This record gives sequence, structure tokens and C-alpha cells, in this order.
Amino acid sequence: MNQNRKQYYKKDRFEKNKGERTKKDYRNNNEKKTEKNVEETKKFDDQIEGRNSVLELLESGKDINKIFVTRGERHGSINKILAIAKERKIIVVEKDKRQMEEMAQEENYQGVIAIVPPFEYSEIDDILNTAKERGEDPFVLILDGIEDPHNLGSIIRTAETAGVHGIIIPKRRAASVNSTVNKTSAGAVEYMKIARVTNITDAIEELKNAGLWICGTAVDTDKYYYNQDLTGPLGIVIGNEGKGISEKVKKNCDFLVKIPMKGNIESLNAAVSTGIVVYESVKQRIRKD
Repeated sequence: MNQNRKQYYKKDRFEKNKGERTKKDYRNNNEKKTEKNVEETKKFDDQIEGRNSVLELLESGKDINKIFVTRGERHGSINKILAIAKERKIIVVEKDKRQMEEMAQEENYQGVIAIVPPFEYSEIDDILNTAKERGEDPFVLILDGIEDPHNLGSIIRTAETAGVHGIIIPKRRAASVNSTVNKTSAGAVEYMKIARVTNITDAIEELKNAGLWICGTAVDTDKYYYNQDLTGPLGIVIGNEGKGISEKVKKNCDFLVKIPMKGNIESLNAAVSTGIVVYESVKQRIRKD
């Protein structure tokens, strides 16, 4: 009886231990699978999403590490993307819709994501040299703390279409170039020189030493943008969405201009303000030529 009881308890302990090991192995396997899935669908800091943005990127000739597409997507511009990728010998990986959705940073990624090397920022000298190579007066945008990546993307798009030679942004407390900025810019970021600086005031001083006049946009001035000379070597400062231009930066501007406000709202969206002032400068430059 005692012998049978010992054998029973021994067997019982074995079954329990076996069960515990099985549960442990199951948990370990699940953890490994989860880690693998996360690795397969992780978000990259430097990824470009959307068909137009990826197509623009491909046609610009910029480096692309890899392109992910939703399995089975073969309609519309996706065929052109795949054809150019094949021609440029870029790796294309197909993933199912769930994996692509987990990987995407934007809701409307349109079934395609490109992984690119980190964005290469330029120096202020690169911007000035671009103007010199084109035989034009330097035309520069200085963004004093634009925080919304959608605004930054829209401003880059406007600047590129207007022939601006480069944009200067601060390293701290401001939006930097990422996939959202790239998509909002409709690929314009690939053609724009963007310098990221530690101190905006120092950057303005450098531009002044290079012969540029600095125009700040503000509400506390009596000068309207359309009454001022916005031709020649020029830097236009656009302020933060809520606070506008900082006092320190404002003091370093050669002159300030404002946009007339006729309604109850006291200010415009930063990207809209940029478009209005930048294209006034474009108009004046065309008339002068």
C-alpha cells in the first residue's frame, strides 16, 4: 500500500512538473513568436508611406533600403513603383495587410512603405551655394519653432514650388523631417535643402553676413507684406504656430511684416501664412525681372 502510494505521488509530481514545463515552454515559444512578429512589423524612423511619396522618392534617385507592399496589390501606380524598384535593383518585400497596418505610421499608407536611410540635413553654406549655382539671389525660409509635422511638410512643399533655395529649422522644440513631413510635402523634401541648427539667432546672423535681408512675420507691426520690397537676397522668418516669432529672433530681423486680418480670428495657419508671404516675394521677383 505504501509502495503504491509512493509510486502514485511520484507519478503525480512528474505529471505536474511535466505540465509546468509544457506551460513554460509554451510561454517561451509565444514570447519568441511575439518578438519575431514585432521585429517583422516594427516601425522604422525613416520610412516613407503612400504611393505618390514613394514614387516621387524612386524618381528622385535617392537611396532606398527596401520597399514593403501589401501582398496582392498590383493595381494603379503600384505597378510603376514595382517596375522602377526592379530597374533600380531595390529589394521589394510582400507582407499581408495586417502586418502592413501594424508597420504603417499613417492610416492611409496606400499599400506601400519605403525604408530609407536617415534624412541628410544640409549646412547653411549648401543653401547659399545652391542659389549661387542657379545664378539667383539667395531666397531662404527660417522656421522659428514649427512643431506640427504637417505644417512643416506643407511649408516645404510651398517653398519648393516657389523656388526657395533652402529652409532652416532648429534642432530643439520643433518638428524634424520624418515620414509624415515627407508625405505632406508630396515628396518635395527630396528636392529641398534643409539645415538643422542649434541656434536660430546665430543662423540669422550668418545669413546677414552673407548679405541677406531678414524679414520677420508678426502681428505687432504696421507694415503690410505687399507694401514691402521682398526681392533680392532675402530670408523670411515664420514663427511658431501658437507663439509666433520669439522676441530674441524678432529683434534680429531687419524688418517685420504682417498679413491683414479682417475677421474675428487673429492669425492664420503657419503654412498658409508662409504661402502668402513667399508668393508675394515670387510675384515681386518676376515683375522685377
